Amino acid sequence: MESNRQRKVAQIIQEDFAELFRKQAAESKQSFLVSVSDVKITPDLSIAKIYLSIFPQEFRASIMKEIEENKTQYRNFIGQKMGKQVRIIPQLNFYLDTALDDVEKLEKELRGEGDNPIL
Repeated sequence: MESNRQRKVAQIIQEDFAELFRKQAAESKQSFLVSVSDVKITPDLSIAKIYLSIFPQEFRASIMKEIEENKTQYRNFIGQKMGKQVRIIPQLNFYLDTALDDVEKLEKELRGEGDNPIL
């Protein structure tokens, strides 16, 4: 079960990255949206799993690649934001959140629009 401390640290990380990604998208020449759908943090606060939703889909691979390449800068960013609140700045792991895609795919199949319509 998640402690209050884990929830608070996860919430800070989620809010800070949501704002950072919003600014990056606004400054970009391309039109895309990166939202932080969830943050899970280990009990010792050493690892943060950050789940991202990226729209439109064609930008997912390139954006995830860029995020992975800049992990060190992102960790420095979060360290500056929350360095006074935690002893150890968590290691950041970014994951693509496909939950909305799964829901959309299921809805299409239920309506009979998918590749394998339900009889």
